[in-house]
Amino acid sequence: MTAEKPRRTIIAIGSGKGGVGKSTVSANVAVALARMGRKVGLVDADIYGPSQPRIMGNHDKPELGEDKKIVPVETFGVRMLSIGQLIDPGTAVAWRGPMTGSALGNLMDGDWGDTEMLVVDLPPGTGDVQMTLVQKWKPAGAVIVSTPQDLSLIDATRAIDLFRKLHVPILGFVENMAGYACPHCGEVSDPFGSGGAEAAAKVMGIPFLGRVPLTLSIRRASDEGVPPAAGEGADADAFRSIAVRLIEEVNRSGS
Repeated sequence: MTAEKPRRTIIAIGSGKGGVGKSTVSANVAVALARMGRKVGLVDADIYGPSQPRIMGNHDKPELGEDKKIVPVETFGVRMLSIGQLIDPGTAVAWRGPMTGSALGNLMDGDWGDTEMLVVDLPPGTGDVQMTLVQKWKPAGAVIVSTPQDLSLIDATRAIDLFRKLHVPILGFVENMAGYACPHCGEVSDPFGSGGAEAAAKVMGIPFLGRVPLTLSIRRASDEGVPPAAGEGADADAFRSIAVRLIEEVNRSGS
């Protein structure tokens, strides 16, 4: 008699386009959830552009378990798997669709043990990885990341449309790079606009999970492999607030 597989809540984090900080949000939300006592896994599903080993500060190669499943590497309380852990840094991943799907399967079906939640950092856009994830692993819901900029919001709308057509609940919108406070004078400017994602969420009837400011400290911490959510202060608070709202929406959706 085989043991029943644990039921995991899979949260897909996507965006309509690249460059909006989706991977940074994914990593920090996962860390924030872990600090709240959740058993969290992070899947870097951006096969062609894996960045989670850099953001999470861990390039250790995972090992194979007895059942030939990949065993995630733990860092900052989060279990993590990424193609970036399995290839040499700077190596181009030149794979066609079937190989990409196989790679995703190896990550999603890794030896996650008693992990309760899997945060999946999707590639930007609406391609094969998104379709395969939804069809084979049925996420409990999706979170969309966008900057306040109108152009980014247009692309984010396409991502929302895809998940809705595939009957995946939209758990919320995150507005990233929302306001920049000058470190010298403290004046706040909005290089990417202000409040666009929150306004778009209201129009589309989607929960607004929160916003992350555009700060030098978040950029530096991400480059150095120390997620801000692992520490204290305003940056950590922003991600923790989003994680709290996310859990509320997951519970509300019955996932």
